[in-house]
Amino acid sequence: MDKLIIEGSPKTPTIEFDPSSGVLLLKGRSIPENSIEFFEPLNEWVDKYSSSPTQKTTVEVRLEYFNTSSSKCILDFFKKLEKVNGSVTEVHVNWYFETDDEDMEEAGEDYRAILSLPFSIIEVDEI
Repeated sequence: MDKLIIEGSPKTPTIEFDPSSGVLLLKGRSIPENSIEFFEPLNEWVDKYSSSPTQKTTVEVRLEYFNTSSSKCILDFFKKLEKVNGSVTEVHVNWYFETDDEDMEEAGEDYRAILSLPFSIIEVDEI
């Protein structure tokens, strides 16, 4: 299975999904014109990955901002990972937010409350 690499832009996050290490990184801003279209290849990749994941899967979310339509797509993405958690892989989400960015901290807390995934909310100086 190949890595999924999508170079970020001012409106879309950098995506680096590595099936050999089990690390899935989303970094940057997520305000695409069409969130569903942007997230489709990520979800397809997770569907393939879920058939033979590593023992441990770590989702590194380092978003500095995302819009409302992205928030729904992010939730759907997490729900896909929730389905494979515990069966053949242990999925853990690391949600990073910048110091004083209460909105991103709260978004992480909201996702943690909704999902049944191990979920760490980590404060950093800079994303």
